Amino acid sequence: MKVKHLKITKDMKISDFINQLDQSGVLGAGRVSKATNLLADSFKDPDTKVFLSLAGPMVPGGLRQIIRDLIELGYVNLIISSGANLTHDLVESFGGRHYGGLQDDDERLQEQGIGRIGDVFTKSNDFEVFEEEIQKIFSKINEKYSVISHKDFLYEIGLLVDDENSILATASKHNVPIFAPGLIDCMIGLQLWIYCQDHDFTLSSVGDMPDYSDFVYNSKKVTACMLGGGLPKHYTLAGNILTGGIDAGIQITLDRSEGGSLSGAPLEEAKSWAKAKAGSNLVTVVGDATVLFPLIVAGALDKI
Repeated sequence: MKVKHLKITKDMKISDFINQLDQSGVLGAGRVSKATNLLADSFKDPDTKVFLSLAGPMVPGGLRQIIRDLIELGYVNLIISSGANLTHDLVESFGGRHYGGLQDDDERLQEQGIGRIGDVFTKSNDFEVFEEEIQKIFSKINEKYSVISHKDFLYEIGLLVDDENSILATASKHNVPIFAPGLIDCMIGLQLWIYCQDHDFTLSSVGDMPDYSDFVYNSKKVTACMLGGGLPKHYTLAGNILTGGIDAGIQITLDRSEGGSLSGAPLEEAKSWAKAKAGSNLVTVVGDATVLFPLIVAGALDKI
């Protein structure tokens, strides 16, 4: 098949652009088109549950509204996230923001009360508000529970967040479970440790497993869409070992495979561990998820 060269025209639809990627079918263009088609097929199939895993700065990087909308529309059925993304979701729910366009020496930024995530910036004042508000939420949850799983804890937080644009609040509204196996490794975890110094309150990691395993067993088919790697990717894939692995998967990553880490591992490697079924439809897209995921989602939604 000859490579068909891309042609960009004024006012072309996103689906027209993706169709051209289909026809090109090579290199990164081919991977993006395959991922788009796979995600569209998963959205359309009532028997498929979409698991979305979030590692890296997806919320600070601008994907908060897209993730929230996919939950609202019923296209995402389960989320596995780093604790940091959930922290940043709450920072915005409590009135804070993420900022771009600042340029300065990192030591000077620290003196000014500004933290940097690549070229995204946060203000320490916003985190001070976060700390005050999250402590109030802990106290309300603690009135009902002394021991609670991560998933149920995040569900209860979502119920107490008054922000229609929040990932956590929208997930709780639609009963979409959020799992965060590394929750202690973020500002939510630090504040929880502070709270637990003088309160009887325990977060149970093992308590997540019955709910996660039940969800996997009750899913006829699973498509995993993994932004970044790390613990969220592993938790997503490892939980599906219970049924022989995921049926389909999309990975968007900037990590390389040579070091042997899971973050850069090609999805085909998951077949050797029964984390992906034999014959499963797997696509790895190498690039920045904050650019590629919105493109893939837009293309998928335009195809259904």
